[in-house]
Amino acid sequence: MKDPAEAVTEEPTLRAAAGPSGGSGGDKVQREAVSSSVSWVRAGPEEAQAPGRDGAAPHPGVSPPASGTPPGQKGAYPTDLTLQLLAVRRKSGRPDPGLQQVLRARLRLLENDSWEVARTLGELSARLLSIHSDQDRIVVTFKTFEEIWKFSTYHALGFTHHCLENLLVDQAFWLLSPAEDEETTIRVLVDEQALRLTHESLLIQEGPFFVLCPDHHVRATTVPQGAGRGHQPLRPASGAPQGETAPASDSSAPDLSPISISGEVAAVAAAEPLIPFHQWALRVTRDPFDDSVGGPMTPDVQLMAVGLASAVADYQGLGPEEMTFQSGDLIEILGAQVPCLPWFLGQHVSSGQVGFVRTSLVHVQGHVSELERAVFLSEEERAFFSREGRFTEEDAGRLLRRTAGAGVCAAYSLDRLGEAEVEQPEEQEMPPPGLHPEQRETLKKVKNILEQCKSCHSCPEKPVSWGLHTGSSGGSSSDSEEPPCCLDVEDDWADPEALGPLLRFLDTPGYEAGFRGLYDLSLPGLSTVFGGFTDEEELAGCLAQARGVAKKADLPMALARLCFLLGRLCVRKLKLSQARVYFEEALGALGGHFSDLFLVVALYANLAAVHLKQKNREKCGQVVPKACALLLGTPGHVCSTEAEAELLKHALRRAVGGRSPQAEARACFLLARHQVRLKQPEAALPFLERLLLLHGAAGAPDAAWPADCYLLLADLYSRKCLPHLALSCVRVASLRTPGSLASSLRSVDLVLQNTPQPHRLPAQIAHYLRRALACLGASSGPGLHGALYASLAQLHSCHGQQGPAIAFMTQAVAAAAQTGGHLVVDYLAALAWLHMLHGQSPVALDILESALGAAVASVGQEGVITNLKAIALKRTGRTRQAAEAYHRALSIAKGLGQLRNQAVVLANFGALCLWVGAGGLAQHYLLEAVKLFSRLPSGECGGDFTQVLLQLGHLYTRRGLAQQGKCYYEWAFLVAVETDHLESQLHAVQRLCHFYSTVRPRKAQCVAYHEFQLSLARRVADKVLEGQLLETISQLYLSLGTERAYKSALDYTKRSLGMFIDLQKKDKEAYAWLQAGKIYYLLQQNELVDLYIQVAQNAALYTGDPNLGLALFEAAGDIFFNGAWEREKAVSFYRDRALPLAVTTRNQEAELRLSNKLVALLAELGMRQEGLEFAHMALALSISLGDRLNERVAYHRLAGLHQRLGHGELAEHFYLKALSLCSSPLEFAEETLYYVKVYLALGDIIFYDLKDPFDAAGYYQLALAAAVDLGDKTAQMKLYARLATIHHNFLLDREKSLFFYQKARTFASELNIRRVNLAPQRCWGRAPWLASGPPTSGPVPGVGPGGSFSGK
Repeated sequence: MKDPAEAVTEEPTLRAAAGPSGGSGGDKVQREAVSSSVSWVRAGPEEAQAPGRDGAAPHPGVSPPASGTPPGQKGAYPTDLTLQLLAVRRKSGRPDPGLQQVLRARLRLLENDSWEVARTLGELSARLLSIHSDQDRIVVTFKTFEEIWKFSTYHALGFTHHCLENLLVDQAFWLLSPAEDEETTIRVLVDEQALRLTHESLLIQEGPFFVLCPDHHVRATTVPQGAGRGHQPLRPASGAPQGETAPASDSSAPDLSPISISGEVAAVAAAEPLIPFHQWALRVTRDPFDDSVGGPMTPDVQLMAVGLASAVADYQGLGPEEMTFQSGDLIEILGAQVPCLPWFLGQHVSSGQVGFVRTSLVHVQGHVSELERAVFLSEEERAFFSREGRFTEEDAGRLLRRTAGAGVCAAYSLDRLGEAEVEQPEEQEMPPPGLHPEQRETLKKVKNILEQCKSCHSCPEKPVSWGLHTGSSGGSSSDSEEPPCCLDVEDDWADPEALGPLLRFLDTPGYEAGFRGLYDLSLPGLSTVFGGFTDEEELAGCLAQARGVAKKADLPMALARLCFLLGRLCVRKLKLSQARVYFEEALGALGGHFSDLFLVVALYANLAAVHLKQKNREKCGQVVPKACALLLGTPGHVCSTEAEAELLKHALRRAVGGRSPQAEARACFLLARHQVRLKQPEAALPFLERLLLLHGAAGAPDAAWPADCYLLLADLYSRKCLPHLALSCVRVASLRTPGSLASSLRSVDLVLQNTPQPHRLPAQIAHYLRRALACLGASSGPGLHGALYASLAQLHSCHGQQGPAIAFMTQAVAAAAQTGGHLVVDYLAALAWLHMLHGQSPVALDILESALGAAVASVGQEGVITNLKAIALKRTGRTRQAAEAYHRALSIAKGLGQLRNQAVVLANFGALCLWVGAGGLAQHYLLEAVKLFSRLPSGECGGDFTQVLLQLGHLYTRRGLAQQGKCYYEWAFLVAVETDHLESQLHAVQRLCHFYSTVRPRKAQCVAYHEFQLSLARRVADKVLEGQLLETISQLYLSLGTERAYKSALDYTKRSLGMFIDLQKKDKEAYAWLQAGKIYYLLQQNELVDLYIQVAQNAALYTGDPNLGLALFEAAGDIFFNGAWEREKAVSFYRDRALPLAVTTRNQEAELRLSNKLVALLAELGMRQEGLEFAHMALALSISLGDRLNERVAYHRLAGLHQRLGHGELAEHFYLKALSLCSSPLEFAEETLYYVKVYLALGDIIFYDLKDPFDAAGYYQLALAAAVDLGDKTAQMKLYARLATIHHNFLLDREKSLFFYQKARTFASELNIRRVNLAPQRCWGRAPWLASGPPTSGPVPGVGPGGSFSGK
């Protein structure tokens, strides 16, 4: 099946609008270039109203412009483009439903937080409009022609697929096994018709655009087709390769005679628009030689020619550089004959004469059928991309030291046990009674490998060779070869004898490697030959003297080369006329000889550049075509002028006009090479992209150079800070081209450069590491296999896949065993560490003990292994042996002077002490570790240092030293920020959040750290954590209790709501809707409260979970129950919605809780009779659940309701039942206070409701006893007054009455109360039977009217 990137990403071939018909002479501008077939046409005002040809109707789906709308207005064209995302199986192309669901979920997350999508699409030169996750679509738009040109190019190259794939899939996708990885991919489908119409719209907006007419002319038109009759889309070019414009059906040569205006407009009317790259290539500033160069050409010859050609006419050369020949003569093409150019360089077979030959006067016998042979005319050119992106032995070693995880083997590992494990030593991993069969097999392999290492331990290690370039092979021998002679400023430049060696060297007939430095603009050749000159004016004077000597001595080649150097110096000084004279003199000195072809190319290129700058129309027509023929047809020519790009662009325009893909590809390659050599890589991007498109259209999958070209393109994207494009380019290179070891490793390096995870290996490198393994043959060294297997192991371990990591590391150990040496020990240590991370500490311990027992490790490796052994011993519960191993590791680190390893082992020792409960020792060793860490650069040990500081802060916090703990937490946070270690920052800020929320509550600091944690969650793209933090921050702002804080809480709640909707967590979503409603209630925006609560209910009901509905309805009622207004609304939520669900789910705890809330709420609302029902229900549920506290509360509430309803006996009964459930003896003051209040209430009920003063006095005395026990003077004063009143008025006991009055008066004096009402009016109203006057036995001293007394 055709590759999806090629099947759906054809570069659009857009069609221009119908051209105008007729026009006035004043408004018409027509210029024709015979050679390039390009003309400009501009319509007059009357032409815009011309009716459409053949009465064609508008394109379906595109509405015609309204009446009065100017033609070509943007409204007639689509303004946006839809990208349809489809998850497919790579080989069959069938949809993959599983991956499609993952894709849709990811799009849903990005729909409301689209900055990452916008940034990725921005790299693709598209502007994000919207994301439609339910339809798996992304809608983009474009504002300029350049944007849609770049986007269509990227899409044609397949970059859009992989850019969005990198964005939308998670890291686990890249770690799939090779078979699974080949099965699924993401494809981006684009409506080609909409893309064409959008391109046409932007072309019309930005001015003239180019169309290919049936008469083989490329014309520029400023008016869209169909002007005045609605938009008429042009038919696309048919039969063209990818990104190409199809030639017209008429293959005859274009009519070069002048044509009429009407005929030209008719040609434009049937035109086809050029593709975006051709539009861009032809939009450059027109050169003065466009209308004057070349002669007739054959437009249907699109292939480059090599070999022999036969003359079809006689020709007499106009100069020594042009060949004279007769009809029928055979001419050998030197280099290649480029179509669309009027000249090529040839050699007469009979006479041997070399010169320029007119293309139109010969018949070529052999054409180049393969694009690769047309692009690269020599092996040196073919090797350009591989030389530019060579990956040396040093680069490979540096890369694999990073990916293979050498840190585990070169430095001690910190024991990163979780805090739960530290605090619960009894739950630590204990050695099982036996090992798994696979683990026993692993140990057997390890022992065999160690035995093998023992046998070759005494043999010297062989250096690992990758078969790549060495670091010294930076350039070719020809580039670095120096001229055999050098002259200084002190030499006599007028003396022929002194100049003899130089002149003889410069007069060499042919080309020598030493001349390259003189011709090449990018090499410091002049400074090498004439190193003693610091002033160019002085050097020019000396060269002028040498020129005179060479002229007198009749040394033509020396004269030509000296004139060339003088001309180059004049160009640098902008002395163009003088430079032109020197270059023309050099050509005259050559006399038509081409023995030094590179010199001839350099002379013509520089002379043509001068004529271009001087805008010499006549000279341009003579020199520029020949210069272009030399530049494109000469293999491996030397770049000698910065203006060479203009000549090559002219040749590119000729190739576009002649519709020759081979000539276009050759020009693109030379332009890209030229810009790269000038250290202007960004200017090379469009030419490299076009070259790859032409290669894809040619269909040569076995070519090796595209892989290097793609990687060079990825490197250029990386320099332009376009990481998504760079990653996509690397991915396309691996899928479309055969790989090599160097290209695979270079791909890994590029991926590492363009992923924003400096402390974690990106999962994308797995594919390229596997490709590198596949490129290694059986003859490759085992060390190479080992390093790649170790890299894959570390990659899987970084992403939490310890099982595959162990398998890869086992293969790395087996591969390294064949080389012997210390590498196998490093891999064994890494393998043991992976087993510990996988929870297989006994296996790790056996591996480490075997490695130590084999005595093949160096001293440093022994320290690493001993430290790992101590960690394994600790995890298997052998504390004493672990401490001894740590001591041994510490001694080795001290002996080697390794401060970092000492700090790590001290921190591990502190963790061990903390594990066994020795807090003091743990604090000592952790402090020692911190002292050593603080002496090291933070970049070297930032992650470990942060972990140790957090352990120390936690230890201080547990020991009650909160201030010291806070200082260490903040120190750890600062270290993590300094090293930009995201994981460490996250851990530190989580500890600080916990500290300020629980240990030392500080709301402001807590909010600040939670918000910073939120920013970290966004950086690590953890949407679940982000949603939780948004919810927490909302609660924190809500607790502040101010209107401004409520508004901030509402903002965070809505953000969390969007996150939960995207994550499709309906329970969280429902609570977020409810939280928003609660905040609107606090803000008194009552019209929104019911709306949000209703949406929350709908979200809860959508899940079908009655428990969630129960909790949500109760929470909704709590909003009004705990509020200050509209409290009656809580009744419906509790009684009508939550309580039936509680009964249905048989959740008695919820029933009891809801019943208690209803009792309290109904009593407050005055609905006491209805409250009795729920009070009895609460009592029954409390008894059923055996909850004595709730049973007592139920009795008390029943008593209170009956008291308010006037049921005195029932109230007394339930109060006594409540008191019977109180604990005895009393433990808390609150219980005693409860006795005071209940007995006082009982006394009031008996005295006022049941009219029994005697029993009332008994309850009051019980209340008084409790008040005395509590020491509450106010309650005692109140009770003494009550008792005085009862004994004075009803029990008629003067002695006790006087005693109680005196007691009440004493407490009143102590409480500074001047007047106390003994019989409140409230009580008199409730007991009308009470007498208002004093008893018949006489007044009580100190008692005034109404039963009150005065205190002084």
